[in-house]
Amino acid sequence: MMLITLLPYTFSLMAAFPQHELGILLFCSCVMVIGLVQTLMVLYAFSRPHLLHPQLQHSSDLLQYRHHILRVILRVPIMCLLASLAASVCFQLSYVLLAVVIFLPYVSRCLQWLRSRLLGPLEQSPEELLLYSFLPQEPVSKERLETFSDGVYAIVATLLILDICEDNVPEPSLVSQRFNGSLVSALSSYGPEYLAYFGSFATVGLLWFVHHSLFLHVTKVTRPMGLLNTLSLAFVGGLPLAYQLTHQFPRHSQNELEAVQISCIIIFFAGLFQLCIWVVALYDQHECLRAHVRYGGRGHLLMLAKLWLYPCVALGTFLLTCVLSQFSAPIFHLMELAVPLAFLLLHLLLRLLLALRRLQPPSSSFEGGSTLSYTAVQT
Repeated sequence: MMLITLLPYTFSLMAAFPQHELGILLFCSCVMVIGLVQTLMVLYAFSRPHLLHPQLQHSSDLLQYRHHILRVILRVPIMCLLASLAASVCFQLSYVLLAVVIFLPYVSRCLQWLRSRLLGPLEQSPEELLLYSFLPQEPVSKERLETFSDGVYAIVATLLILDICEDNVPEPSLVSQRFNGSLVSALSSYGPEYLAYFGSFATVGLLWFVHHSLFLHVTKVTRPMGLLNTLSLAFVGGLPLAYQLTHQFPRHSQNELEAVQISCIIIFFAGLFQLCIWVVALYDQHECLRAHVRYGGRGHLLMLAKLWLYPCVALGTFLLTCVLSQFSAPIFHLMELAVPLAFLLLHLLLRLLLALRRLQPPSSSFEGGSTLSYTAVQT
């Protein structure tokens, strides 16, 4: 865990000095040492079988399972080792190898498919795939994914709070000299910052609520869903940056307009990847979703409307900034505060439409059914 906390620092070094090999070497070194520690943990656990999964404790192939788990664990450190070796020759190749790590499960799956085509199907233990595999469709712990996601949302909200506490508390000397000792007048000068804070916090809160609603109906999480969730959280993590940008520049300037557009892009992709999680879950809805939110279920339309709301609002706002040159950051933050109200209205409207649909008399469908039955009997 201590080494994992160093990964953001080494990644920042890579971003600040992209052509310097030291940042790449430090990042790869952290990952390799983490892989070494995990390897030691596996070896320690297999030397004491009572620490293993009950399904493994009674297996006669402990050595085979140990080799399989070590192969999976060491793939990422080996890729980082290759990236660190390539840094002294071509640092661009190092970044390519590090990017491949993200898609390593899918690359591994493609290589297995090619190998089975060339050499025939390979025998693989079902228990091996169940306990520890590297396949894209391997289930991911739903509880851990939700805990990690809640932690990211909590950190983002905390950063917003820290930003406003650090930058928007006036100095006593400034209050006495510039505002004649009036604290109210001093605080009123920070009005745009307060509006940006409440708008950004409302966005974080509603995105978290949509995320919570989504995984409340999900029963099984696969690797593609976990990857899409990580991408969504990556854009959620950019919301404090959007908060800083939207009140950093003069009113009605080109920079302010571009800051609003950047904020719209961040919110759009944060919501879009949540929608993609839902689409992936629908492909295996009998395994991944509860019955009432599957396609055709009574809660499907409401969940779909929740997931479509933020991408549509963000895209619409972005298009408005392209047309209206007078669009400003305060208008954008007022729209952010209005989205929860729109969410409630949408919820009530869908509930009303579903209620009206249930109250419709079934006479037409009964007559149609009778006609079809009579035709079928004649035939």
